[in-house]
Amino acid sequence: MRTTSRRLSVLLAAVLLTSSALAAKSAKNVKADDDTHRFAVIGHSLGDGFGARLKQAIDEADDKSTAFVIVTGIKGAKEACSDKLYQQRRELVADARRPAIVVPTASDWTGCRNSAGRTNAIERLNRIRELFYAEPQSLGARKLPLTRQSMSPRFRSYAENAHWSVGKVLYAALNLPANNNHYLTEAGRNSEYEDRLVANRFWLNRLFAIAKRDKLEAIVLFAEGDLKALSQPTGLRALLRRAVPDNDGFAETRRQVLALAQKFPGKVLLVDSAPLAKGAKPAIEWRGNLGHLSVGKEEIEVTVDPARKTLFKVGEAEDAGEKTKPEKQEKQEESRHPKAIK
Repeated sequence: MRTTSRRLSVLLAAVLLTSSALAAKSAKNVKADDDTHRFAVIGHSLGDGFGARLKQAIDEADDKSTAFVIVTGIKGAKEACSDKLYQQRRELVADARRPAIVVPTASDWTGCRNSAGRTNAIERLNRIRELFYAEPQSLGARKLPLTRQSMSPRFRSYAENAHWSVGKVLYAALNLPANNNHYLTEAGRNSEYEDRLVANRFWLNRLFAIAKRDKLEAIVLFAEGDLKALSQPTGLRALLRRAVPDNDGFAETRRQVLALAQKFPGKVLLVDSAPLAKGAKPAIEWRGNLGHLSVGKEEIEVTVDPARKTLFKVGEAEDAGEKTKPEKQEKQEESRHPKAIK
């Protein structure tokens, strides 16, 4: 009897150990699944029919299982800078079922003029801030908590700069308009540009500090303007020695991003709406841990999968050598939202 009882005890202990191991493995797999997610980016179009195109793009993004949608710009260059139009676009974005974050573009504010024909850019930017960035959360029916730079008393005006996390990735929006970062060549102090440059410098330092502190795997920066970071000479010293034109509105921010990315252990992905070459499709280009993705006026979806070699995938698999998931698993993921935003 004692021998039988001892055998039963050993068998029971083995079963319990096996169950615990399976439970731990299952929990680990659940966590990995939770870190896998997708986001959509709606590029910026300067053509006619901006409002109708934007609505269609948002509706299409709503039909997919995305963690959030980036809306690059709220109006075309030829559209009015009126409160009425701004309010209409605000309601359009707010009606999205997914969390929607608006990234400001040059056509939203930099070219605006008042009835006397004088620039009205700063006043219009402030109005956009009131309408689109007043709350510590995204627009859309499903809310995503955001941390805005305006929460810092020193930079209370810069509500459009925001960050949020999904899984092990830190996402952030940055006000970098495509028209040379709104660098003006008129005589005198370029006040709007210079003040925003200071705010963006602080914001970027903060973002990389957070990502390092929390041991995140990647940082994704959304802006309209292309920093052209990957077209610079290889090596930080070569970049710092390189003569940069005085009128390059992206030069300082580009230098900062390159320096911060070089010291960051994870990946850094820059996403913008720079025009694409004729016939080209949005694709990520990498140099070391720094990646660049121009969306142009397209609407794209990006999958973030920690099991992939490059972490990010635009549309179909870009690298045949990368891990791809079974079709059944992909379909299961399409019916599930990331846990981080529930």
